[in-house]
Amino acid sequence: MTPTSPHADQPSRRGDFRLLWAGQSLSLLGDQFALVALPLLALEVVGASAAQAALLPFALSAPFLVLGLPAGAIVDRLPRRLTMLACDALQTVAFAIIASLALFNALSFPALMALVAISGCAVVFFQVAYTSYLPELLTRKDELHVGNSRLFLSESVSRTFGPMAAGPVITAFGAVAAIWANAITFMASLGTLLAIRPSTVRPSPKPRERGWLVRDIREGMAFVFRHDRLEPVIACGVVYVMFLAMIESSLILYCRNVLGLGATGIGLVVGAAGVGFPIGNLLSPKLAARLGVARTLAASASVAVLGLVLTSVACSLGSVVGLVASGVIHGVGEGVFGPTSLTLRQTETPDAMLGRVNSVQRFLIWGAGSIGSLLAAACIHLWGLRVALWVGGIGTTLCLPMLLRRGILQAIRQPRGERAPATRIEST
Repeated sequence: MTPTSPHADQPSRRGDFRLLWAGQSLSLLGDQFALVALPLLALEVVGASAAQAALLPFALSAPFLVLGLPAGAIVDRLPRRLTMLACDALQTVAFAIIASLALFNALSFPALMALVAISGCAVVFFQVAYTSYLPELLTRKDELHVGNSRLFLSESVSRTFGPMAAGPVITAFGAVAAIWANAITFMASLGTLLAIRPSTVRPSPKPRERGWLVRDIREGMAFVFRHDRLEPVIACGVVYVMFLAMIESSLILYCRNVLGLGATGIGLVVGAAGVGFPIGNLLSPKLAARLGVARTLAASASVAVLGLVLTSVACSLGSVVGLVASGVIHGVGEGVFGPTSLTLRQTETPDAMLGRVNSVQRFLIWGAGSIGSLLAAACIHLWGLRVALWVGGIGTTLCLPMLLRRGILQAIRQPRGERAPATRIEST
């Protein structure tokens, strides 16, 4: 079936979207400050060991594996804007407490881990809520795709330039100042959300019968796996991320231990994809309008995979120039694929189930990344870095047959301007 959103007959609220975009852009920049500052804070202020500091990213991401699926079911029963407000408020308080305790030398490592984990829980609910909230603001499909591309662009730019901006701040004022900066960006995001007008379309909440959480999770997963277009796209993403994680886990070590690159060279290689992401984000809506969603997904996935295979080749040849070029190619492909696939999820999913579908996708992606990291460690231990990079690069090609199936393949075969008939999805 083709879902009909309850917001489809409402005009787009571009001004409210601009507020959301501004707040998200600031908080994404603050996230990069925190990612750089937290390990330094643990080492320099708390006195943690390097092994303990390495646990902080785990504390931030682990809630996705625990709460990923329940978050979608819960968010679908709550007002999404209010959920986002509560999450931003929780993030502001958590990082303000971290900075305050550190300022007075009262921060212990267990307290730091607990506060970071609380922040991670807020991130889970916020991510599910905000990707489900956007169709309430931008009700036309073309505007929705542009909106997703702009949000992805902000994420790409923050990932590229955020660490660059965080470095001088931490050098001049210390890691505590960077944590304060992150808390302030969450406060600014909270302000922009408060300025957004509440939605006039408010579906009545579903009653919470006994066992509703498990039943809602099962319903969301069934919808994803039965859908003839969403399932191939999400399956493609899961395979891609699993092998991408192998490359990301091995590349820095290969550059340092085998190619003998210093910090500047490693930063250039790792940051190359950051140059390609914004280019892909900007191209995404134009390509989807010109080629159609299915062809855009197939083309962008192929470009991303090509970039990662070339990364393995460049490593074997010891070519830093090749690594930079392959990183840019990979970034362009992934930069197109991300907004296009998100827009497809938002337009193909009924509004009442959007939170669950987004949470299923994020849960599977995070799980695939964790498995990929474990596979990389096993490959490195048994056969070395070179083999791990080749397995990762060649393995990403497996995402293409996962994508080119069912409704996606059917849509690609359709003549331009025609839409492939949808498979009917029955409610469970």
